[in-house]
Amino acid sequence: MQTTLKLLLSKIALFITLQLYGQSNEYAKQKEEKLSKPSPFEAIVNGSEKREIFYEDKYVVAFKPLKDQAPLHFLIVPKKRINTLNDVNKKDVKRLGHLFLAAAKLAKQFGVDESGYRVAMNTNEDAGQSVFHIHLHLLGGKKLGPMTNQIQEEKEK
Repeated sequence: MQTTLKLLLSKIALFITLQLYGQSNEYAKQKEEKLSKPSPFEAIVNGSEKREIFYEDKYVVAFKPLKDQAPLHFLIVPKKRINTLNDVNKKDVKRLGHLFLAAAKLAKQFGVDESGYRVAMNTNEDAGQSVFHIHLHLLGGKKLGPMTNQIQEEKEK
């Protein structure tokens, strides 16, 4: 009974939070549905989905995404599910540090540490987060160009 009540209260809190912070109703509905199930990364972390692992330590695992966005592209995922960057707490500090340590090690291993690489994490709707298990994208292997806002570019024309 207590677990059911906690689950109900967390869903109500999530609904209220999503309404207050302006996510679209469609996105909020999709997010709630995805949060009710294990993330796709949990299957990789626990080994039930076989993927080539390029880096692993006590806190994180790194693998290739289903669709590359650059010649070098890895997803670095904490083994503990954290839904969004907004859900990080003090207990997660070491885990987050390991995301960046893994990125630096992979960049060096794959020869982009000197030429340059990008790390990025999407949080919620406006940033395009579609998997609610934080993950760091490591991108490199070509000139990625500056990170600019397309709206700002349009205003400058």
